[in-house]
Amino acid sequence: MISGDLEILRSFPLEAASIASSIQYHAEFTPLFSPENFESPKAFFATAQSVRDALIINWNATYDFHEKMNVKQAYYLSMEFLQGRALLNAIGNLKLTGEYAEALEKLGHTLESVASQEPDAALGNGGLGRLASCFLDSLATLNYPAWGYGLRYKYGLFKQLITKDGQEEVAENWLEIGNPWEIARNDVSYPVKFYGKVVTRSDGKRSWIGGEDIVAVAHDVPIPGYQTKTTINLRLWSTKVPSDQLDLFAFNAGEHTKACEAQANAEKICYILYPGDESEEGKILRLKQQYTLCSASLQDIISRFERRSGGNVKWEELPDKVAVQMNDTHPTLCIPELMRTLMDLKGMSWEEAWKITQRTVAYTNHTVLPEALEKWSYDLMQRLLPRHVEIIEMIDEQLVGDIISEYGTSNPEVLEKKLAAMRILENFDLPASVAKLFAKPKESPIVETGEEVEACDEALPASVAKPKESPIVETGEEVEACDEALPASVAKPKESPIVETGEEVEACDEALPAPVAKLFAKLFTKPKESPIVETGEEVEACDEATITDKDEPALKETQEENKAVNLEPVSIPPPKMVRMANLCVVGGHAVNGVAEIHSEIVKEEVFNDFFQLWPEKFQNKTNGVTPRRWIHFCNPDLSAVITKWIGTNDWVLKTEKLAELRKFADSEDLHIEWRAAKRSNKTKVASFLKQKTGYSVNPDAMFDIQIKRIHEYKRQLLNILGIVYRYKKMKEMTAAEKEAKFVPRVCIFGGKAFSTYVQAKRIVKLITDVGATINHDPDIGDLLKVVFLPDYNVSAAELLIPASELSQHISTAGMEASGTSNMKFAMNGCVLIGTLDGANVEIREEVGEDNFFLFGARAHEIAQLRKERAAGKFVADERFEEVKEFVKSGAFGGNNYDELLGALEGNEGFGRGDYFLVGKDFPSYIECQEKVDDAYQNQKRWTKMSILNTAGSYKFSSDRTIHEYANDIWNIEPLQIN
Repeated sequence: MISGDLEILRSFPLEAASIASSIQYHAEFTPLFSPENFESPKAFFATAQSVRDALIINWNATYDFHEKMNVKQAYYLSMEFLQGRALLNAIGNLKLTGEYAEALEKLGHTLESVASQEPDAALGNGGLGRLASCFLDSLATLNYPAWGYGLRYKYGLFKQLITKDGQEEVAENWLEIGNPWEIARNDVSYPVKFYGKVVTRSDGKRSWIGGEDIVAVAHDVPIPGYQTKTTINLRLWSTKVPSDQLDLFAFNAGEHTKACEAQANAEKICYILYPGDESEEGKILRLKQQYTLCSASLQDIISRFERRSGGNVKWEELPDKVAVQMNDTHPTLCIPELMRTLMDLKGMSWEEAWKITQRTVAYTNHTVLPEALEKWSYDLMQRLLPRHVEIIEMIDEQLVGDIISEYGTSNPEVLEKKLAAMRILENFDLPASVAKLFAKPKESPIVETGEEVEACDEALPASVAKPKESPIVETGEEVEACDEALPASVAKPKESPIVETGEEVEACDEALPAPVAKLFAKLFTKPKESPIVETGEEVEACDEATITDKDEPALKETQEENKAVNLEPVSIPPPKMVRMANLCVVGGHAVNGVAEIHSEIVKEEVFNDFFQLWPEKFQNKTNGVTPRRWIHFCNPDLSAVITKWIGTNDWVLKTEKLAELRKFADSEDLHIEWRAAKRSNKTKVASFLKQKTGYSVNPDAMFDIQIKRIHEYKRQLLNILGIVYRYKKMKEMTAAEKEAKFVPRVCIFGGKAFSTYVQAKRIVKLITDVGATINHDPDIGDLLKVVFLPDYNVSAAELLIPASELSQHISTAGMEASGTSNMKFAMNGCVLIGTLDGANVEIREEVGEDNFFLFGARAHEIAQLRKERAAGKFVADERFEEVKEFVKSGAFGGNNYDELLGALEGNEGFGRGDYFLVGKDFPSYIECQEKVDDAYQNQKRWTKMSILNTAGSYKFSSDRTIHEYANDIWNIEPLQIN
């Protein structure tokens, strides 16, 4: 476009008539549909392209201004950005909602019907991606110089179908007819390498050569701020290879698959979010995804830094111009990649590169589950990224030196524990100079290897021996076998369902070496139950990481059955792993948790050894959500009530003004308007549920909602068992007794179970079976409905959350890092029932203890409760036993729930022992639900509680969170376009 045309566009009047003309222009001249008609899908694309015109003007102006000012800029790297639909958010931030509604009416459409044509961008799964998108909205709104970087997943995670067999998965189709918001930057692409080898150049520098080369291509999505011209960028990478890698000779010879192999291998990197990683190929693909994100993004960031520096690049100033934030451990490879770039490509020394890297990079932790802290196979990483492994080994060696310098050598036992907990490389020998510090006198020279070991009363082979201070299992729980700990590769935890290598063992009954063959058969023959579990590879993350299903094999057997006993000497060492979270802590200048209780657990438990060494690195940044999308746009009825009573809509930018609602919490007039807004939203949801599920629900019933990723620790199972108990009690009563005791409820579930997480899929199946029974029971009628909403996503949440009255955040205490949906619910006047976990703690403090329904064990009690369960001291409440028997009785169909309910039984063992304390918290939960019924029957009290939840939610704006990141971690300043 020439400059004169650009000036005309910049002065283009944005009233309804001109907007209608712009929409018509795009329908005719940038069409994706045939010209015969102007139906809703075509109207959506033309409308979105019209909006994009306005965004591009501000977007280019923002980019040019940031280039000119050359200020420090933040870059947020995340594997997920769960944006939802963009149209209403974009025109809302541009303050053009009314104008676009009027323009579309002139063209024969409604804004609502056109907006509904937009598919949700399938770029995320849960809270991790939704948080990242909220952060981009706040960064733009607050005028901070920042970009986001992610991958452009062609098929997303999956589209969830609910059938008679439960959850089924099919590929997402969100890009099938194009994405009107993105702009392919074909001139912005970078090479990304895998495999190959490392050589030493003539100048002494290391060089990574050969291997497999692909190209990452940029696709940009504009992110507008609210009531500001600032429009920042989300840059997504797709992958391909150059055209010359199509093997025409093979293709013309009929070997079509072989001819296209290079292109297929490149493109599949960006096919699926979190591809299954139980196979070797799946692990390789996930690691390729992570490295592609890191490599392409850092090349882009460094290119921008060099360009803005002109002809005078001073690399020591990189941390003064660039802040890289790693959202969870997926972007960890930024650390060795930046080191590689600075040393191998820019000629810097190790010391210079390390100092720059540490000052540039920071890490957000999203999990308190030690088994979910990402690890990668050393051997796999060495094959795929050989130069990066060299650098990681050097970082680890330097770390060992730092630990020894800090703690000295006077107490080898303490030093050994520190090294075992803190090293980046797991199951590696110590450097010879360090190993000699731990040498012990030989006591048992009978072992063939000559190495000293202990097991029970006599020696185990060196190949399986492990220092007794470090009985590593992935959960971090200590295990015992005989009188001392077995190695992780063979130990079976008493309290945790997850171990590292999938090998199960039994405690020694006899001392070695006498019955060696018998003992080794026990140790290395696969048990009949075969409860193979997580391999230590990455476990999927969202607001927080997922445990891979414990009923599915996570490892292929590497030994033929029973052959171990014939090996001389027997040698099955634990796998060598790279601990990505440890690398993040070591390689960055800041580590933050995402809620106050989470950050304390990070400091006191997860990374305590690092916290003792570097306390200044650790911070808390409680999550937040954008009030624009999550109340102002998605809940216009309630927003209008808030604005009327506060007297201004400034609260959309300054959420602290929401606290002024407290002054009116007892006003009957406000109560009437508040309930009317809620009732309007409930009516919309009733229609939505009818459309999606076929179930009819009463909008005058209480809407009780749990919408989040399906996971055992989030305890949808506790919720549905509570519903079963409620249903059973109803069936035992007369109609009059039921109506007197129980408030009518619509219990709504939504969320996806990861495709290989069988136990989570069993929970989905139970929920749908219970719903099918209850919803067709004439004795119950509208007193109780149970609805599972298929394919839950952001757009569904924007309907459900404004209509919610009770929301369940009932994770096992100490296992949820923060959560963000709890904040959205509270902001929309929903009362929460939950445990003291994650951000629930702070929400309860802000909204008031009387306005939060609290139940369950506390985080500091969990470990002891699990020990008591393992010791056989737990006695189940008779109501809990009653509910389980009722489910088993066939009341909800012929499906067998033994595997699901079996996890709640027994005292210990894999897949047993109720690890997530459903049985322990069940009595407290159902008693708390009785308090919910009592409170809801008093609508005056309930409405006041609802108002006070909104009033107390002001702290949980992502604007507050971003200000804290900007000031405390990134050291960036707002830069507003005039």
